[in-house]
Amino acid sequence: MVLDSVLTCPHCGHAKCEDMPVDACQFFYECERCKRLLRPLPGDCCVFCSFGSVKCPPIQAQRSCCGGDPRLRVGADRVSST
Repeated sequence: MVLDSVLTCPHCGHAKCEDMPVDACQFFYECERCKRLLRPLPGDCCVFCSFGSVKCPPIQAQRSCCGGDPRLRVGADRVSST
């Protein structure tokens, strides 16, 4: 199982290798270059599945990601202005 993924911002093209959480979805990610807040695309469980070079660990293991429980989404409690 791969535990890191290169996230590429769809707005400015900035790419950065990030560690993926193994027990939760990462719902938000702020691009360090343009500061845009990335969210999963419709149908994806997390930003790694939408913008990463590798899908998140639960998807790699062919199991449901966060089971639909929003409390298991990293950053789900964060309020966005965008």
